[in-house]
Amino acid sequence: MFDLIGDIHGHAKPLRQLLEKLGYQHDGDCWAHPDRKVIFLGDFIDRGPHQVEVVEIARSMVEKGHAFAIMGNHEFNAIAWATVDEISADTFLRPHTEKNLKQHREFLDQVGENTTQHHEMIEWFKTLPVFLEFDDFRVVHACWHPEHLETLQPHMDQDNQFLSSSWQQIAKKGNDVFDAAEVILKGLEIPLPGGYEFKDKDQVPRTNIRTRWWLTSAKTYQDIAMVSEEVKSQIPEQAIQSHALPGYDDEKPVFIGHYWLTGTPAPLTKHVICLDYSIAAQDENKPGNGKLCAYRWDGCHELSSDNFVWVS
Repeated sequence: MFDLIGDIHGHAKPLRQLLEKLGYQHDGDCWAHPDRKVIFLGDFIDRGPHQVEVVEIARSMVEKGHAFAIMGNHEFNAIAWATVDEISADTFLRPHTEKNLKQHREFLDQVGENTTQHHEMIEWFKTLPVFLEFDDFRVVHACWHPEHLETLQPHMDQDNQFLSSSWQQIAKKGNDVFDAAEVILKGLEIPLPGGYEFKDKDQVPRTNIRTRWWLTSAKTYQDIAMVSEEVKSQIPEQAIQSHALPGYDDEKPVFIGHYWLTGTPAPLTKHVICLDYSIAAQDENKPGNGKLCAYRWDGCHELSSDNFVWVS
């Protein structure tokens, strides 16, 4: 059986506490459980105080067979930040702008940019699969979108890892492969109708909304928008087109991270669970709001609130 753990963002102390709560023990070398394995949902880095330790814990567990892990958008961004653009050798696949540096600076400071440790971590990030599919459930960082997964398939190996030869295409805007990776790792966004916009938590005007892509019966932009309650009134109640969302087939449960949820952990639907409950909220000057959250998979097709475990 498995214990699925959501976005950690450099918070090693809550990770150790959660592993202990789940019954894992450290043998002096690695965290392990006699009967269970962890599945990490990505986003190990950026924001938190102990990012190197978080990566070391996860990597050790994966390499010693006690865990699986998938790629999050922050690992994707870290690879692109560190990878030279072959067309323009003095630039990188993720531009070194002030905005991008602000998001990534804590990791670079903690790991030491361009050190051996930094390069080793980037190489490990490259080994992380984009998704996992088991007999009974699926795991992806942000969005299970069959059409975009099909677009990415020629750029992945049999273990769902991005091919080294494809990074120059995957991480550069302006092609369908980049667009597909954006949806799978960062979520499905759609534009608001003409003339509408809203302001995000940083008061930046936005004309696209991140969607509740798994819904099959949503009718309006307000229904599908993943925004805070205080922003919701800025989203129009205008009808969306029927093909705007992929929906979810419910063939088997799917576990995601990424979305900075709050409150008491609960399934989004009977077959969809998000395990990102904003452990990094204290980094946003909201102390006490965040949780590091896990789900104890018990083999049941219908997901239950009873299986959540978390530390605050």
